Amino acid sequence: MLGVVETRSVSPVFVGRVGELGVLNDALVRAAAGEPQALLLGGEAGVGKTRLIEEFAGAACREGAVVALGGCVEIGADGLPFAPFSTALRALRRQLPDELAAAAAGQEEELARLLPELGDTSRGRHDEDGMARLFELTVRLLERVAADRPVVVLLEDLHWADASTRHLLAYLFRTLRSGRLLVVATYRADDIHRRHPLRPLLAELDRLRTVRRIELGRFSRAEVARQIAGIIATEPDQTRVDEIFTRSDGNAFFVEELAVAAHDGCRTGLTDSLRDLLLVRVESLPEGSQRVARIVAEGGSTVEYRLLAAVARLSEDDLIEALRAAVGANILLATTDGDGYRFRHSLVREAVGDDLLPGERSRLNRRYAEALEADPTLVPADERAARLASHWYHAHDAAKALPAVLDASVAARRRHAYSEQLRLLERAMELWDTAPDSVRAELRTVDYTEVYPPPLPKGRGGTPNGCDPATTPLRYLDLMAEAAVAGRFCGERERALKITKRALHLLEDEDDPLRAAWFWIQRSRLIEAVARGDGWKELGTAQELVRGLPPSEVHADVLANVANWSMMHRPGPEALQAAERAVEYARMVGARDIELNARLTLGGLLVESGDIEAGLAEVHEVKERAGEIGAAYVVGRAHVNLPSHLEGIGRSQDAVRILEEGVVLARRLGLLDTEAWVWGNLAESLFSLGRWDEAGAAGFNSERVGQSAKPRGFRTTLHAHLARARGDLPEAGHQLTAAREHFGTHDTVPQYALPLATLAIGIAAAEGRLLDARAELDEALSTGFPPGTQRYAWPLLLTAATAEADARGLPLAEQGRADVLERLRKAAKTLATNVPVWQAHEHWVRAELLRAEGRDTPEEWSEAVSAFEPLERPYDLARVRHRLAESLLASGGGEEERDRATELLRLARAVADHLGARPLADAVGLLAQRARLTLARAPERSAPADPVEALGLTSRERDVLRLVAAGRSNRQIAEELFISPKTASVHVSNILGKLNVSGRGEAAALAHRMRLFPPHQAGARTAG
Repeated sequence: MLGVVETRSVSPVFVGRVGELGVLNDALVRAAAGEPQALLLGGEAGVGKTRLIEEFAGAACREGAVVALGGCVEIGADGLPFAPFSTALRALRRQLPDELAAAAAGQEEELARLLPELGDTSRGRHDEDGMARLFELTVRLLERVAADRPVVVLLEDLHWADASTRHLLAYLFRTLRSGRLLVVATYRADDIHRRHPLRPLLAELDRLRTVRRIELGRFSRAEVARQIAGIIATEPDQTRVDEIFTRSDGNAFFVEELAVAAHDGCRTGLTDSLRDLLLVRVESLPEGSQRVARIVAEGGSTVEYRLLAAVARLSEDDLIEALRAAVGANILLATTDGDGYRFRHSLVREAVGDDLLPGERSRLNRRYAEALEADPTLVPADERAARLASHWYHAHDAAKALPAVLDASVAARRRHAYSEQLRLLERAMELWDTAPDSVRAELRTVDYTEVYPPPLPKGRGGTPNGCDPATTPLRYLDLMAEAAVAGRFCGERERALKITKRALHLLEDEDDPLRAAWFWIQRSRLIEAVARGDGWKELGTAQELVRGLPPSEVHADVLANVANWSMMHRPGPEALQAAERAVEYARMVGARDIELNARLTLGGLLVESGDIEAGLAEVHEVKERAGEIGAAYVVGRAHVNLPSHLEGIGRSQDAVRILEEGVVLARRLGLLDTEAWVWGNLAESLFSLGRWDEAGAAGFNSERVGQSAKPRGFRTTLHAHLARARGDLPEAGHQLTAAREHFGTHDTVPQYALPLATLAIGIAAAEGRLLDARAELDEALSTGFPPGTQRYAWPLLLTAATAEADARGLPLAEQGRADVLERLRKAAKTLATNVPVWQAHEHWVRAELLRAEGRDTPEEWSEAVSAFEPLERPYDLARVRHRLAESLLASGGGEEERDRATELLRLARAVADHLGARPLADAVGLLAQRARLTLARAPERSAPADPVEALGLTSRERDVLRLVAAGRSNRQIAEELFISPKTASVHVSNILGKLNVSGRGEAAALAHRMRLFPPHQAGARTAG
């Protein structure tokens, strides 16, 4: 009698994958060392991704890592929002309950959108930053949980991922910067066709240096032989190996199916059809097991046991017997928590599902939906709405599907899963006309609308006609409104634009000006966001629609948008009036967020109109009030606008302090675009203060986190200014071109257009293209300078005047010079000089214009130097000192003038060398050479008035020494100067060397002994 040979569907021997395991293990080692890692693992269906992940996860656990597994869940053709992240966070909560609770402290309400066990999400706010806020909090949560131990997060089946999951994964991979965290995401490569939604994400992640991609290949013949040996528990016949290798082409799953079929003596005539191959062992099951397999296939990736029992309608014994046969044949597997069942391989599930008859599929979906309605506890609470909606929709029952889909859209909105909310609302609009009138009549606006105002304006005492939103039937237009905002929130602006267009077309036949005005506001925002225009035409239409109507929330929103648009495009009295009316209307109708936003705009317009202290006080008050009530969007905008206003009046140090606070706050609230703007504004203020290395770093931080076009344009403008000042003209030109592309041509805003013109003039002049510089100036002057734009206009006029002064004497420059200089003088007379920084620029521009005519005097330049000396703008001061020295030497004065010029040039060169401002350093050196001045200070000369300068300390080292003298530690110095502790340590070491002392105590004693810092300065916080 022949012995019975054991067979099993899955080989107990792990075959091959040495290189891939090596990459994964290396990533784990790096993560354990504190360098977070991100990997993508791709491969065709059945190639062995899950087996590799399981092998790696087991090894990682043995090494002491905490492993959390999450998979994308498919229900029919739908994916559950954030499913893999929710599952992974649950796994972390089970394994590290105290650590996760501590990491989530204070943000439970927001994080509950991913992990409902943390709290209630029904009271949350919804705005354009909501999703980014959730993403940032999630990443920081993972970093904190992984602060002290290696944590591996495995996310499977990205090809089924919903849009929100894809967005969160992209954000995680882009911003992950600390913690002992390793994230591995898998996907089925052969499913990623040209239009698959995962394809753009993979292309984006490929561009990140921090993300590695592993492509899992098929097995070689030798590996197939080893796999077969493991399956049949004996050495296989080589002819059989050849046959299976040829037919499977090295695909691990197909090897398993063919090996088992061959060993079992299958005589079913297997064809090369994949579907037949996948179904052959299912069809060999008992009829009851086949029926259960078909039910599981239509239930989604995983089906809970109680739900399966309710749908199968078998006795418990019969169901368990059917499941036992399917599990024994390795068709189904019990889930790791023992609560449900899934197919061992998704390919088999797909094949079984595809084999269902159309009527059979809709019947099974109906039974799933009826079971869930009868007992909602059959599935997890956070999945219930989405699964019920999917089942009713695929059951083709519009009466049941419409309310279920709407409920699911509300659940998606509460989780900030706006992409899924949009898809569900579009599905609801599809079902609307086919659902019975009686069903539609039962739907209420209060249940399904959040961002859309009531049907009629709500003033004091309720709506004007006494209509109660709680009893108002839901309308098709309400769905369109919610969908338009969901599209704006999730970045699907083109889809949102189409929806607003359809809505406005429907409203043409209705007398509903408020609804129409509301849609025109959305259209204005969307058109501006996609760079199709500036949005003013749409806002004008909205204004006409509400003109003459009683105060309402829509009316206040229109005025607030008009005021904000005008502040950016056409600041002046009309913009101020619109802001005041917006505040008034918002207060009348109790629209708190609109009021705060309008007050923020009003404060900025007051500053720009010259009422500086009143305007700043208004913005400060809004900032504090918004923080108290948790209005995240307004708080973020305040931390962008207030420092910008301060920078605009020359208070750069004050701006830096608020911007440092804004970086921390934006990260904590997850305000992604706000953080990008804050970093950009910080770079601008640091540039003004002569802290160029830090400015460059801030600019790159803005680039790292920001995604919208305008923040990208702003930061490339800053990079261009820095490159130009340092003499890298090719890089400056490249950044200028990029900035213009980001800003586009459809929305010309002075605060973007004027700095770009300034750059273009400066680069052209530096490259000897004076006529091109004049052409850029002509274009800028042709549009004029609106009130409040002096902060951008003065640098532009200065750049043009300096170009003309430097070109004096060149034959090409003479023609048209007089006209250019006259136009510059006229333009300067229109600009405000209501703060010291612009008074200083007025002196400078006037001196440059006189120099262009050969009429400047040392007295003119002395006034400019005196105006800049108290302003903490070292680069500007160095430039006017250079000009004054040049004028003194040209005046033919005596030894006293030469000595003064020498000292001015020494000071200018010190700044230029420190900043890396090569053009200025070259100009200083050339002037000294021509005048035969020696800038190296002779030992016998008296020490400079500033004793710190005599010690050879840089401006940054001066700040550090001040804090060392005050007894600060390296960490405290780093916090106060907004640098890393490592950088602070380097500065301290350099200081000790320059002072020739052995320790911090001696350095502090020397600083006190030499009275380097007044007592009131020694402990003062220095903004960084």
